[in-house]
Amino acid sequence: MKKGIAFPTSISVNNCVCHFSPLNSDPDYLLKEGDLVKIDLGVHVDGFIANVAYSFIVGVTKENPVTGRKADVIKAAHLCAEAALRLVKPGNQACQAITEQFLNKKGSNKKGLNPYFKLKSRDLDIQHIFPVRCFFLHNQTQSQGKDHEEAEFEVHEVYAVDVLVSTGEGKAKDAGQRTTIYKRDPTKQYGLKRKTSRAFFSEVERRFDTMPFTLRAFEDEKKARMGVVECAKHELLQPFNVLYEKEGEFVAQFKFTVLLMPNGPMRITSGPFESELYKSEFEVQDAELKALLLSSTSRKTQKKKKKKCGIVAQLALQQNGLKAK
Repeated sequence: MKKGIAFPTSISVNNCVCHFSPLNSDPDYLLKEGDLVKIDLGVHVDGFIANVAYSFIVGVTKENPVTGRKADVIKAAHLCAEAALRLVKPGNQACQAITEQFLNKKGSNKKGLNPYFKLKSRDLDIQHIFPVRCFFLHNQTQSQGKDHEEAEFEVHEVYAVDVLVSTGEGKAKDAGQRTTIYKRDPTKQYGLKRKTSRAFFSEVERRFDTMPFTLRAFEDEKKARMGVVECAKHELLQPFNVLYEKEGEFVAQFKFTVLLMPNGPMRITSGPFESELYKSEFEVQDAELKALLLSSTSRKTQKKKKKKCGIVAQLALQQNGLKAK
């Protein structure tokens, strides 16, 4: 049984939106008290993937809870994720429709909080994860956003739900930070010229297949940094660029994996969240949204009452072209 990393651990701080995963050779990044930290990772067993991400404030305690914009954005992202979980129902659209129902219709922007990437969900099929246009939006334009498949949730499928909320404009930009996470694109073909590039790409195919990986995973980091250049230039690899909101803003993230069962959604991954650590001045006012958040994620399956019919009687009915009621 194969098992491994489905998405490398990234630790994105404050206005860094996602994909910050430094290499061993990079300078140390020291977290300080009051930093808003997002931890994001994924694992798989035989290609079946589970993802999770959560946000927290460094140094926060029950005696010294967080207030202000940091508390607002973390609480908003958490409530959005909880509402999204309850909207994972058969027939609901898996991407934009859910976000519009929660963030836009409910007027969350009145808090000065904006959705990032809005809410993205995707069936986690074997060895197929995170189509760039559907799960992670790398500076995509509005027209590109319309190109992705607007699939509907289906029973017995697995989905990742990723919610990011910002105190800023909700616009992610590449600030020039070196990319360290990539994913092989199996639809692209190119004859690599450099020996280092060929050796690097061969190791990617052997170890990671189409799963995202980090250059940190290679024993010889220097050769990996050299080999990735030609592969990325000719689009054999898709980059997961490090994205940022404006300086001084804060971005919170909550991601979970959910199985859609006949009796409702079953969340199988989630990060810790202690509501008493975050004291926001805002509360949910919309009655419909309140009811949604208070509702149970499971529903009772209605079974039709049928009269028992013995096997002999069933065969007799079938021979006469009749069915048991």
